[in-house]
This record gives sequence, C-alpha cells and structure tokens, in this order.
Amino acid sequence: MNAVSRPHSMAARRCRPVVRAIAAGLIVMILGPLAGCGPSAEPPPLPPAGVYDHAPAGENSWAGPVPAGGTAGAVTRSLREAGWFCAQVRANADGRALWCRIGRPDQVGTVHAQVAQFLLDRDDRLAWAWFSSVDGPAGGPADAQVAAAAAPSLAAIWSGAGDRVRREIDEFDRDLRGGTVRHDEIPRTSWRDGHADYNYSVLNGLVVTARDDSVRRWPFGAEHYATTMSSAVHDLRAGGYDCFYPPQESCNRPQSNGYFRVTLRGDQIVSARFGIGTLIESGRQRHLLGEEFPRGLTFLTEAVRGPITARIEECRRSGTGFAGIVAGTVLIIDARRGGTGARDFAAYFDIQIGAPLAATLPI
Repeated sequence: MNAVSRPHSMAARRCRPVVRAIAAGLIVMILGPLAGCGPSAEPPPLPPAGVYDHAPAGENSWAGPVPAGGTAGAVTRSLREAGWFCAQVRANADGRALWCRIGRPDQVGTVHAQVAQFLLDRDDRLAWAWFSSVDGPAGGPADAQVAAAAAPSLAAIWSGAGDRVRREIDEFDRDLRGGTVRHDEIPRTSWRDGHADYNYSVLNGLVVTARDDSVRRWPFGAEHYATTMSSAVHDLRAGGYDCFYPPQESCNRPQSNGYFRVTLRGDQIVSARFGIGTLIESGRQRHLLGEEFPRGLTFLTEAVRGPITARIEECRRSGTGFAGIVAGTVLIIDARRGGTGARDFAAYFDIQIGAPLAATLPI
C-alpha cells in the first residue's frame, strides 16, 4: 500500500486521427487546420490553486452517510449500488466534500483502491469531481474502470455527460493502443460541454470542473479525530518506527515490515495509513497492537481513539476487513489473510483513518 507520487500538472500532447472512415483525404484537407495536432492546454493543478489557503470557515470534520436525496445522493447512487463505500467527510460554510472508495483484491489478496471525490457548493450543485485511476492491476483496464465509475455518476445530474465520458475515454484508449498518442509525455485528453471542463490522463484519471464552480474555500477540517504530526512522532519512535519529521511524512518499522504515512495540512494530520500484522493461535491474538503503538493510537484524539481501536482489534481477531464510519471518522481496513479459512491464521492489515483533502495525493 505504498503511496504513489504522481505529476500534478505536466502537459502532454494528444492527437486523434482527424478522420476514421470515408473520404479521408478530402476531410483532412478541410478539417486539418481546425483539428490539428498541437499541444493541448495545461491540465488543472491538483489541488486547484488557493482553495485551501484560507482561515477556518465553519469547518466540520465529522463524517456521516451521504444524504439519500439531492445532488449528493444522485452522484453517489450508482457507486454505492456497485459496492463502493461513500461518505460526506467534511464541510464548511462554502461547501461539502464527499469521498467514495472501493477496494478490489487481486489474485494474491492485495487490495487495489479506486476513489471518487466530489465537492458540492452551498446550493447543492456539483462544483468539482475526481474519479481516480486504479492504484494497481486489479482485473481490468484502468480507463474502463474510470469510465464505469464516472459515466453513470455524472449522467445522474447532467444530461449527456455520461455518454460523452464513455466516448472520449474509449476513443483515447483506442488511440493510445493504436500508437497515435505520444509516449514521451503523460498521455491525456480534455474536453468540455455545457456543464463542465473534463481532463483525463492515464495517471490521475478524470478530473471534472463545473463551469459554474462557486466554491472558493474548500473544507479542510480534521481536528475532531486527529492530532498533529509533531505530537505523534515521539510515540511512533517509541514503537520502533523510523520517523524523521519534519520533513518526512512517512515512517517505517523494519522489524515488522510496518509503515505509517500521513497526509497533512500544516502540522495537522488529515489522514493516516499504517500496516500491521496479526497472529491468531488457539483463538488468542499473539501479535498485539501495543507492539507497534505502545502508547496506543495517540495520533487520534481521545474522543475517537477508543472506538476506532476497538474496531481495528475486532477485525484483527476475525481476519476481516471493514469500510465505514466510526465515531464520525472514516475507517478503512483491508485484510490480507490469504485463502485460508482456518481458525488459526496470520494476516496483514492496511488501515486508513480519515479521508485526505479533496484533490490531494495520495488519495
């Protein structure tokens, strides 16, 4: 579950064949100057410039279920029906952020995640969305999985948007496989309609920016569930983690193949991911959470630490995963137990607490 660093704003060329069918020569003569193969515009940065450069604006970091009605319910309905976990993860005076995620295990049990993020304005309009590419091979082309997530979601609120998404990504993939897309730069394409501007790349997936985007202050709250990285480092080191903060936001524990990684806003922890093993023998847990965290999960606030720890331990004892909300906090547990159904087992767990800020990496 290594964090993947991706370029945020590298330009790339994409040139589709002007003509795919009849009268190729004539049409090229007519349309060539209009639809020529030149460098496309710079893709939008992740995150958009300045959206988190503001003082707190009624920040609320309590996660909750996505409302059944309105735009939030509409854009997430197809995802939830397909087995995705979705939640409203934070809000402020200007907007609210939704986060959806699905984990697909491969043949050896490693879970590959795909995430969809949405930002809605105070009038319940979609302002921005991101349908990420898949973080590794999981039984299907990444572009097909992006289109499968994005098309029905956008079609639920914008007429014609879903069909256009499928067509653009399908044509892009066909050109990529046909060799008409340059490989010395990041392959990507962009288009627009009456609803939004769209930018798709093989690295980042599909980013959608609504034409009437009215959210200038994006929500960033995390204080109710997380502490600061500077206050957590000492306890992590006490558990055997090699931590060098600042500047590093990643710690490793060599003796157990463990890791601890965070996303931050300043010193404030926004989300944390860590890996930990478990060993169940004769119905008892032999590898305790306290081996990695001798003082407990002190990177969490006291209000949420107990309930989240209890859920993690329950999953470790049973060897099962979890995706849900505990004490107003997003909790994702991916279990790699292998194919055994035995009462005694060893397993490795990748655990995420909290959702990163919209449009930031890792997702």
